[in-house]
Formats: sequence, structure tokens, C-alpha cells
Amino acid sequence: MTIARDPRDLTTFPQLLQKHVRERGEAIAIREKDLGIWQSWTWREADVQIRGIAAGLAARGFKRGDHLAIIGENRPRLYWALTAAQLLGGVPVPFYQDAVGEEMVFGFQNAEIGFAIVEDQEQVDKLLEIRDRCPALHTIAYDDPRGLRRYSQPGLMAFDALVEGGRVFAAAQPGYLDAEIAKGKPEDVAALFFTSGTTGNPKGVMLSHRAMIAAGRMYSEFEGLGPGEELLAYLPMAWIGQNLFSYAQAMVTGFCVCCPESADTVMTDMREIGPTYYFAPPRVLEGLLTTVMIRMEDAGWLKRKAFHFFMREARKVGVKMLEGRGVSLVDRALYRLGDWTVFGPLRNSLGMSRVKVAYTAGEAIGPDLFVFYRSIGINLKQLYGQTETTACVCVQGNTAVKPDTVGPPLKGVEVKCKDNGEIVLKSPTLFDGYYKNEAATHETLDAEGWFHTGDAGFFDHDGHLKIIDRAKDVGQMVDGTLFAPKYIENKLKFFPYIKEAVAFGDKKSEVAALINIDFAAVGDWAERRNLSYAGYTDLAAKPEVYELVRECIEKVNADLAADDKLSGSQIHRFVVLHKELDADDGELTRTRKVRRGVIGDKYARIIDALYGTEPHVEMDAVVRFEDGRTGTIRAKLKVGTAKTFPPLAARAA
Repeated sequence: MTIARDPRDLTTFPQLLQKHVRERGEAIAIREKDLGIWQSWTWREADVQIRGIAAGLAARGFKRGDHLAIIGENRPRLYWALTAAQLLGGVPVPFYQDAVGEEMVFGFQNAEIGFAIVEDQEQVDKLLEIRDRCPALHTIAYDDPRGLRRYSQPGLMAFDALVEGGRVFAAAQPGYLDAEIAKGKPEDVAALFFTSGTTGNPKGVMLSHRAMIAAGRMYSEFEGLGPGEELLAYLPMAWIGQNLFSYAQAMVTGFCVCCPESADTVMTDMREIGPTYYFAPPRVLEGLLTTVMIRMEDAGWLKRKAFHFFMREARKVGVKMLEGRGVSLVDRALYRLGDWTVFGPLRNSLGMSRVKVAYTAGEAIGPDLFVFYRSIGINLKQLYGQTETTACVCVQGNTAVKPDTVGPPLKGVEVKCKDNGEIVLKSPTLFDGYYKNEAATHETLDAEGWFHTGDAGFFDHDGHLKIIDRAKDVGQMVDGTLFAPKYIENKLKFFPYIKEAVAFGDKKSEVAALINIDFAAVGDWAERRNLSYAGYTDLAAKPEVYELVRECIEKVNADLAADDKLSGSQIHRFVVLHKELDADDGELTRTRKVRRGVIGDKYARIIDALYGTEPHVEMDAVVRFEDGRTGTIRAKLKVGTAKTFPPLAARAA
């Protein structure tokens, strides 16, 4: 295990691994909570595991350029499988663990995947279901053997059996793995990530070792991260953000990655680990805050009074103190008291007592939500990036943080906004192209090296980038008013009672919206008002809930009225849907992006009613259950109307 290279030339992940083994071999590289107990592996132990997996794959015929599917929750063995594939010059391809088998078919066919390492029986069943349509797939190794004792399909094997075969291979060819590590080059493809495919088949994004390592270094240097950091890896491994923070950055800096026991124990595990570095998309932060507010409303009178008193003080001076700006001695003393009685316990309850920096990205975050976290002393910041940029374009600094921008470009990234508002950029973290899709590559990556993001935005006077919407979704109403649906939808989702929203208005005279309520938040709201309900459909149809949603929409309309570009895109009519929009039903991607085309077709009757005169519309909806069965929900939906405001008259209203 001797790779004779200057540390500055360590340009692949397996080479970085060897560096950590030499420099901090006994430091903890990764942890996993299993049966309530945290298990730990050092960098040296992780290297042994990775070599065992790599040897096992090599013994089965895995070679340079081959693709390895990885499917499951965040588990050490799955992270090791990423590096094992790269060690052999292969390409790991993570898939979303909650995707149904049908959603994986294109990826397996497109990348001609022959090998898969999966977590458990659930993932094995998915692959066996689609195996006849994926002829290249010949080897499936599973980590958790529960429920698989009687499975005897060809090529299906336990993880331990794969590693055992590797021991025999490594003994016969002792220098093979080191030779493969030495062959690695920075321009080699390090991973293949399939996009969500909102408008068609997914596209395989090829990211090189150079691009992913550059992204990891850029963020680490920007924040001053080192090997002492700890991070909880709880988001899907198939998402580029999770790979950037829990894989690329960990490999660059040598910090410790912690895997929770399950999705249900994330909050408990957060409190136990106390990560110093944290990432969460807005929907997770919204859920945490909703849980806090629900608990607070159920607390005693004195606690509620103290909470609201000190939160007012936090909103007044908390951000200033976080950014090191001056505040009066009285305000400073009050904030310190609030920190001792409210903010500190709250951060501890959220598992964020030790967080030095927290990031959010993926979609816009509500200003109130953003300011809430910063005001209680959590250094939450926004960043902007895409899979094709290794999630690395813009990030906010530690001062002058604005809720409605994503900050300036990172050092080394060049960003421009075209005349039509589309954001284009150059960066050392850019992808190499779409796998087997040169046409799509040429559409987004021009001859001069500019990547066309498809997002629309502009720079403010401080040089901070503000994202409006997807450029293709930005349209015009019949009177010429700018229509930016995602901008409107995000404003609606800033309210804790609204979980999802889909706005319509392009080439229309008015804007209308479909609304999903947040079942937990609205359910708690209803219970505190002694409003009984039988389930989601029943609750969503309550007249009181319609009034609650109407109030939220009218607040958004008042806000839009003060925007000279968007004042004409206020929402006139709305429907509260009788079911939640769901990725399993094809309405959302696995990253919870709206599939506008699917929703437009599926709910065409409701959309027609929004632009008609009828006060109600009857609708059947087909839903898919977790076991694959389907059912039908039938409901008579009310078409609600909302008050709109004259332009620039929001304050008067």
C-alpha cells in the first residue's frame, strides 16, 4: 500500500483515502448507529473494508469503466462501495432508495449496469422485478440478509460472500489494488448521477474526480473546515448535495461522517452526535420548525409567554449578534438570558448545539424561516448549485447574509445573467457531459464552455445572485405580466400550513393554484380548535381549513402587490387538493420537484374549474400504496376565491 505521489497530486478519491490512512489512520472516519449503539471505523479500518469490496468486485469481473449501482439508506458499506468502484477505475451510480423499480429501469439500461450493491430485501426485490429488462445486470450483493435466506436467484449474494471472494483474489494478486489506484487520473469519471427527469427520461450526469474534489475543497476552504468536523449523513445518497457534503468533503478534509439508525431516529441521533457541520433542504427545516411550534402551542402558559417574548428579542437583535454587529447592552443582556432559557435548549432539542455552519439549498427558503434559525444563533446560510455543477456555484458568507439571495459566486466560479435572465456559468466543478446523450450535452454546455443552468435570476447591487425560477417556466399572462410560478409557489410554502403548491397563469388572464396542506401542522391547528376530522381528505375539505388557506394566499397577494414586476400575478382562485402530491404517483420527483406536465394532465378537470365559474368540481384520484397496490380517492372539491390588492397598495391593505 505505497502510492508514491506528492500530496498535492492526490487527484482521485482512492488516492485521498490513502493519504488519510497515512496521516490519520487511527482517527474515526465513519460511524453508524445499529440497534441503538454507535459503531465506529477508523480510516485504516475503512481502507481494509474498501479493499475487500474492491477485490470482491474484481473477482467477479468488475473492471475499469464498469458501472456499479448503489441503492439504500446511508450505510458505511454503501459509502465504502463508492470508493471501491472508484479504486478499480469504475463508476458508482447511486439510485434513490425510495424509488420504485420502474423508475430505475432507464438508468440500468442506459448505463448498462452489471453490478449492484444494495442495502436489504426491499432493494433486492426491486432489482429482481426489473432484471428481465436489464440484461447487463448479473451480480447483486446485499448488506442486510434479513428475509433473504431462501432467495437463490443467479448472481444474488450476501455482502460477506462478495468480500470473501475478494480475499481469495487479493491473496492471489497482492499488488493488483495498489496498481489500480496508481492508474487513477483526475479526469476519470468519479460518479454518475441521474437527474430527476421532470420533463422526460433522466440524464446521467458524469462528474470527474477533479470536479468533485474541487467542489469539496472550495467549500471546505471557504468555511475553514478540518478533520475535526462531524456530519450526520441522512439525505439520499443519490442526491448530489449528500455526496458533496458526506463524501467529497469528507474525503478532502478527513472529517467524520455519521450514519443514523433510520429515518425515524434522525432527530435523536442528531442530538447524540451534535454535528458541527449540517445541511438540510428547506422542507426539512420547515418540518423541524413546525414540530417546535406544535410543541410550543401545547406547552403551559408561562413557557409560551417566555418563548414568544424572547423570540421577539431574537428577531430584533439575534442576526446582528450572529454577524458580529453592535447591539445595545440591554439587548445583549436580554438575548443572553434568552439564550440560556430558550435558544440554547431549542438548539439542543434540534441537535444543533455544536453546529458551526449549516447550509440549505435545493429550493427557496422562506425569509421568516431563514431568519428564525439565524436569530437563535444557528449560522444557517444558503448556497446554489446543480448536479451538473457538483452543487457548487454560489454561497453566502458569514456577514451581510440576505434571506432572498444565494450569495455571490465562489472563488473560481464565473457567473453571468443573460438578457433573458438565464444564468450561465463556468467552473472547475462542471460535469463532463450527459452519459450517451451528446445532444443534451451540447444544449447545456456551449462551445465556449458556458454551462446554461436553465434557471432565471439576476445580481443585486451587492453582487449577490437572486434566483427567480426555472427559465422555461417563466412565462407571461395575457396582459404581459411576468409569471414566475416557482416564485409564487415558494411564497405559499413559506406558511407552515401549506406543504405544496402548484401555480398556473402562463397565457392566462388570472393566476390560480392547487394547494396541499401540511397534515401535521393543520391537524394540530384543527385539534386546538376542537375541529374533528377522519383523515387527510376530510381535513382538507373542512370550510375552516379553506379559510385558513385563503388567509395565507391573501397574505401572499398583498406581498406580490408591492412588487412592480409581479403585482399582476396575484392568485384569484384556488383548490385544496384531496390528496398529497406524491413521488410514487409520479406527481413529484424524488427530490420533491413538481412535475408540471404530469399534474397539468392529471388534474386537468380541476384546472378547467379554476378558470370557469362552477363553485365545485368532482375528482377521482388514483393513488399508489407502499406495497404497490393502487386505490381511488373520490371527492367533491370546492373552488375557493382569494382577495387581490391594487399594485403598491399592500401596506394600505
